[in-house]
Amino acid sequence: MSSNKHLARLRQYWLLARFDKPIGIFILLWPTLWAVWIAGNGRPDALVLAVFVAGVVLMRAAGCVINDYADRDFDPHVDRCKLRPIAAGMVSPNEALAVFAVLCLTAFGLVLLMNVYTIALSFIGAFLAASYPFMKRYTQWPQAYLGAAFGFAAPMAFAAQTNAIPLVGWVLYLAVLLWALVYDTMYAMVDIDDDLKIGVKSTAILFGKRVREITAALQIVILSLLVWVGLMQQLTWPYYGGLLLAAGLAVYQQTLIFHFHKPDCFKAFLNNNWFGLAVFVGLVLAYL
Repeated sequence: MSSNKHLARLRQYWLLARFDKPIGIFILLWPTLWAVWIAGNGRPDALVLAVFVAGVVLMRAAGCVINDYADRDFDPHVDRCKLRPIAAGMVSPNEALAVFAVLCLTAFGLVLLMNVYTIALSFIGAFLAASYPFMKRYTQWPQAYLGAAFGFAAPMAFAAQTNAIPLVGWVLYLAVLLWALVYDTMYAMVDIDDDLKIGVKSTAILFGKRVREITAALQIVILSLLVWVGLMQQLTWPYYGGLLLAAGLAVYQQTLIFHFHKPDCFKAFLNNNWFGLAVFVGLVLAYL
């Protein structure tokens, strides 16, 4: 009976960390892989690759846990979130903090395998990830803060691979930050009514009726930055083929959000997984 109880508990922690919804892992993984591949000139160090892939999985889980802890008073009032483990009373806030600490410490243990520069940068990354969930109370740009937090793996990958962050690393970071701003705005469009009701801020609310034009303009900037990355690295045509496919997916996302229909806005968010994959496949083929 006791082992069943333990399994039930672990299942709630699994759900709390959103391991049952791997889409978030993929959307964070693609830009990390872009950075690792570019920093490694198409031949990334195996240990760096393994540490960064595992780090993405762990830190995305930690981000979900601290997000639910921060939103524990809001989630019961949001249709999409009311069945989350803390909101549903299945996991206590203190338990959630303990799970968050274990995930962060495990990720930090992996970072210790890297150079001193990467270890130092990991403290900035951890601070950004831990503070992000609280930003929706104070700024209308929490989606940009999310981008800064979860895009930070990009400069860290250059630090781990080359012990320096060249200009291309910062250009890529900006592209990733803006991409997260776009896809998380699409995600926020789903919750806009609940967010207005409970008084939390988002770029979906800030942009209002102009959300389509602003996200489209940002997608053009993101693709332009990725073209710049390709030119700096002298990448060959498959990379630009991947960007062309990504541009087509961006247009498709705009058609999905056009009527502000919530299920279609969520589809647009999910479609960013394929955007990230298209860029990565182009990168790999270019280096081959």
